[in-house]
Amino acid sequence: MTAARIVVAGSLNADLTIYCDRLPLPGETLHGHGFAVNPGGKSANQAVAAARLGGDVTLLGAVGQDPNGDMLVASTGGAGVDVSHVRRVTEPTGVAVISVEDSGENSIIISAGANGTLSPAAMVPALFTGAGVVCLCLEVPLDTVQAAAQAGHDTGATVLLNLSPYAPVPDALALLTDVLLVNAHEGSQFLGGFQLPVSDSPAIAWHDVLEEFARHGLSQVLLTLGAHGSVVLDSTNFAEPVVRIAPTKVDAVDTTGAGDAFTGAVAARLAAGDTLAEAARYASVAAALAATKRGTQAAYPSVAQVAAQL
Repeated sequence: MTAARIVVAGSLNADLTIYCDRLPLPGETLHGHGFAVNPGGKSANQAVAAARLGGDVTLLGAVGQDPNGDMLVASTGGAGVDVSHVRRVTEPTGVAVISVEDSGENSIIISAGANGTLSPAAMVPALFTGAGVVCLCLEVPLDTVQAAAQAGHDTGATVLLNLSPYAPVPDALALLTDVLLVNAHEGSQFLGGFQLPVSDSPAIAWHDVLEEFARHGLSQVLLTLGAHGSVVLDSTNFAEPVVRIAPTKVDAVDTTGAGDAFTGAVAARLAAGDTLAEAARYASVAAALAATKRGTQAAYPSVAQVAAQL
């Protein structure tokens, strides 16, 4: 079966990454042992991840008229993403300042820059025609995200919303969302502080969470649980509404962008016709492989690499 087209609408950032023994405490200065400027941004990362895994991907976004913008257009386009709808604006390209400690954990601060100029008017409905999946995050203005979700919904696409970085979501956006992808902390925030089971709890412990999301209008939710894998909550699957996805064990070098690799892989497999649980299993492998190398987009695996691990 031919995979449906994927439209990713959102952010492109230059990642300014410094590597260190451990993350600094508040007010503390540490010596680092490496620095790199790499292409990033959640949406650009997700688009590249999906394209490397066989997806037919179009990216909608904005970058500055500066070297960082040149780098991002070249990197995403070079991965096979259609970047003809990435606008060049007078605002500087967005940046992310990232610290990565030797364990692979990271801390990130982003400055929106050109991403903040991406407006609802740029979400032209015709750009979504024929899309099977619309992939969104919250690194661009919320009204733009909602406009993209509406355009995707109107064309019959599956709207996949990665609720990161966390922000309260209007009811209208939640109702337009077919699949919500969150980590445990974001999921609890979305549910107003609802207490989630501990991460290694069996499937039966997650049924109350499934019902709580359903009360918020969300029938399909994918909760990532870090080293404990993920859990699929699918009210549309009467036979198996809760599925635990085992983690893929690797020696992590840099977890920056691994979540985006996961999201992009989910989008690619949903576009190919997989169920949400099948897509999550595949994405677990893709994200784990991404964490075995430094950087984001350059670390993302190919179809062959994921197949070998599977």
